[in-house]
Amino acid sequence: MDRFFGISDAGSSIALEVRAGFTTFLTMAYILFVNPSILGNAIVIEGANVFGQLLTATALAAAVGTLMMGLVARYPFALAPGMGLNAYFAYTVVLQQQIPWQTALGAVFLSGLAFLVLSVV
Repeated sequence: MDRFFGISDAGSSIALEVRAGFTTFLTMAYILFVNPSILGNAIVIEGANVFGQLLTATALAAAVGTLMMGLVARYPFALAPGMGLNAYFAYTVVLQQQIPWQTALGAVFLSGLAFLVLSVV
C-alpha cells in the first residue's frame, strides 16, 4: 500500500492516513443528510421516498468519486456533491424560477458533460 500510494515518500504513515481519512469522513458525513434535505424541497415524486433515494445517490456519488480520486489519481482527496450548486438548483432554479426539476437536472447534466470535455481536452 505504501508503494502504490507513496505514503512515506510524502512524509506520512499509514496510521496517520487512516486517522486523516476517518477525520475527513466525519467532517463530510453531514452532506449525507443535508444534501437530500435540500434537493428534496425541489424534487417531488408522487408516492416515492425521495429522501431515501437522494441519500443513496449522494452516498454513491461521494463513494465513487472518492474511490476514483484515491485509486486512479492517487490523491488523498474526498469528493462529494457541491452543496452550493445543489442549493442554487433547488431554491433558485426550481422553486423560485419555477423551472421543472427534470429540466434543471438536464441542464446540470449538460454542464457536467461540458466540464468533462474541457477537462479532457
